[in-house]
Amino acid sequence: MTTVPPRALEERLEDTRKRLENDVDLWVASAGGPGGAYLTPLSFYWDGTALLISTPRGSVTGRNLLADGRVRVGLGLTRDVVIIDGDAEPVDVADLGAAAAAFAVKTGFDPRELDEPYQYFRLRPRRIQAWREVNELSGRTLMRDGAWLG
Repeated sequence: MTTVPPRALEERLEDTRKRLENDVDLWVASAGGPGGAYLTPLSFYWDGTALLISTPRGSVTGRNLLADGRVRVGLGLTRDVVIIDGDAEPVDVADLGAAAAAFAVKTGFDPRELDEPYQYFRLRPRRIQAWREVNELSGRTLMRDGAWLG
């Protein structure tokens, strides 16, 4: 049981934005393709409004996101988690502009340099939730219908 009081909305928003800006990896849950439900760790870049990820086009995650763009993402630890529900849209590298280079710099990984065809996806959050302990379950929603609360 925790003795730390729950964070106010403003603090949760700030902590969540810092995590989006500074974390490098997340867990991506996808479904809807012939591979069924699937969970995989991927690196990401946050541009302030959407997450950019890249995965082999033929991977289970790539096929799932191409078949059904609904996605759930988890950042952080079990007792300090950010959960994002959103929509993934495939993006051609030619349409990324500076975001492809920013992705490579942040993650230390550049899919453009690989022989295997990688697919970029832009993940647009619809809902974001964040909590640390049971005392933060109330008020955990920070974004609803793509709009930040507060």
